Amino acid sequence: MEIIPFSYIFILPEGRPVQMDIQLDSQHLNIIGNCPDLLPEWTELEFYQCPNCPLSVATHTHCPLAANLVNIIKHLDILCSYHQIRVKVIMKNRTITQDTTIQKGISSLMGLVIATSGCPRTRFFKSMARFHLPLADEEETISRAASMYLLKQYFLKNEGKPTDFDLKELIKIYDDMHIVNMAIAERLKAASKTDSAVNAIILLDVFTYVLPLSIEGYLQKFKYLFDLDC
Repeated sequence: MEIIPFSYIFILPEGRPVQMDIQLDSQHLNIIGNCPDLLPEWTELEFYQCPNCPLSVATHTHCPLAANLVNIIKHLDILCSYHQIRVKVIMKNRTITQDTTIQKGISSLMGLVIATSGCPRTRFFKSMARFHLPLADEEETISRAASMYLLKQYFLKNEGKPTDFDLKELIKIYDDMHIVNMAIAERLKAASKTDSAVNAIILLDVFTYVLPLSIEGYLQKFKYLFDLDC
């Protein structure tokens, strides 16, 4: 089985590095080997379970998304959200380094982990995780989300299945993610000593507001990139 590796290295203010290694199964894009054997109470499925969660405690004792955040809390719940750090992300074909706040660094890492955690509500984001863009800004994230969604519609059309080129279902996906993010934030409040992890989720949740409200407006900003007369 081929592995897709990512290494997030957080260089703390005193110069100490904290490295988080993430591995994805290249076939199914599931995160592997990331959950500890002993899971804390805040990862149990019924602990602030998302109102739109399709899982049952009969088949899932723990929330797969929360379980995959345990190591992040364990190793990075050490600084307040505004502390400046350096983040280095090593991927197969490139390395990205940025000076930023710890909440933004954790938010980027969480985006990768949440997408591949096995949560049914985050399945769409696996395609974006495959081509993960660390520390992406608002325009980059929205353009990637819309592009991947429309590419999916292309494949659905080729297989004779219903399509949605009006992006209505994409808006529904982000509405569902807002519900997930709010529930995960409650879990993290119970798990964290600092505000960095909770604020990292809040940063991710910004896109669940921005995209549904202004997807058409944002896409119009990209129109100039294309020669529509060809």
